[in-house]
Amino acid sequence: MSAPADARRPRALDRLGLPALRGHGLFITGNLVDSLGNGMLLPLGLLYFTDVQGLSLTRVGAAMTAGQALALPVTFLAGRLMDRVGPKRVVVWANILSAAGFALFLPAREQWHVTGVYLLVQSGINMYFTAQRTLITHVTRPAERRSWFAFTGSLRNIGLAAGSAAAAGSLALFGNGSLRWLIAVDAATYLLAAACFAALTTTAPRPDGPPPDRATRAGDTRRYLVLVAVNIPYVLAQAALSVLVAVYTTRALGLPAAAASVLFVVNTVIVSACSTAVTAHLAPKAPHRAVSAGYLVMAVGMAAFALPALPGGGAVAWAALVAAIVLFSVAEILLGPALSELSVTLTPRAAGGFTQGLYQFSWAVGMVAAPALFTLLLEADPLLPWGAEAAACLIALLAVPALHAPRRRRSPC
Repeated sequence: MSAPADARRPRALDRLGLPALRGHGLFITGNLVDSLGNGMLLPLGLLYFTDVQGLSLTRVGAAMTAGQALALPVTFLAGRLMDRVGPKRVVVWANILSAAGFALFLPAREQWHVTGVYLLVQSGINMYFTAQRTLITHVTRPAERRSWFAFTGSLRNIGLAAGSAAAAGSLALFGNGSLRWLIAVDAATYLLAAACFAALTTTAPRPDGPPPDRATRAGDTRRYLVLVAVNIPYVLAQAALSVLVAVYTTRALGLPAAAASVLFVVNTVIVSACSTAVTAHLAPKAPHRAVSAGYLVMAVGMAAFALPALPGGGAVAWAALVAAIVLFSVAEILLGPALSELSVTLTPRAAGGFTQGLYQFSWAVGMVAAPALFTLLLEADPLLPWGAEAAACLIALLAVPALHAPRRRRSPC
């Protein structure tokens, strides 16, 4: 009687676009718990240091930016470390480092303390994402990589949403005083994630073919640099969702503060519920084509975000914003897994430490630069940030063909 159920299960997984999950419980739990920790406290750090520790807003903001900027070189250090000890250990140490950083929130009372704890936390985050993509190649089958990137992206959205909801509920019930307890719980979640990853069994994939010659390596390096550049508009788009949307909807459009929350919820629901199915059944199978489609959709989404700021656009503000966030979410589903797949498969050494450090550096720089960039553009004109991001997406779209490897000439007979 069990055979029909076993036969039905793969078909159900196929319909949902899910990879084979059996035997990956620790890996799934580690990803989910790590995201839960991020969602619980990262958005509330500013509130904790201003309302609980009594520091001024400007001093905390400057200290946070300084700490995150100082952590930028960690991506390359983590890459070098990954080449020596493997991605699993780097992911474990990254979670331990983040746990230490959040635990040190509790005694931090000076501006330089804030810089120090954010240096630790951001260093852990940079280490984690430098090694996490390569870790996926060590625990999953090659044919399922993009499915796993889509699935872990869904897990991340679910964890972030659950962590944010838990933090919001705690604040609503117990006030800002509960932030100290949230910090202690948050540090514990990172230690739990570290334990899950430490218990994983990993297998390094074997390189295909002979070692490349010097000319081929140079061409591979150029192609990977193109990929890093192509990734930057996606990084900025992700930052715009957290940095720009709330300020734009309230200050430029005069909508209530809840507007941004509604848009965040719509994005989270779409990405969490649809990533695996869309990646499996609707997205182009070739990752570079998925990237092209994603940037085209993203550019249209940026135009939809800008529409309410045009003369007379206020009448359709809600409709335009909902359409924009739906387009943004679809583009995110197309771009995220495909870019992650390319980041570890574009060249024979793509999953190595230097290339992954370089790829993660584009994320770290983009996230540090985005707040200043977007607020500067928004102050100049509400249309500018959306127009600049749409232009960046179209430039990336034009650059995607450069990711193709040139065909090798056949030697004459």
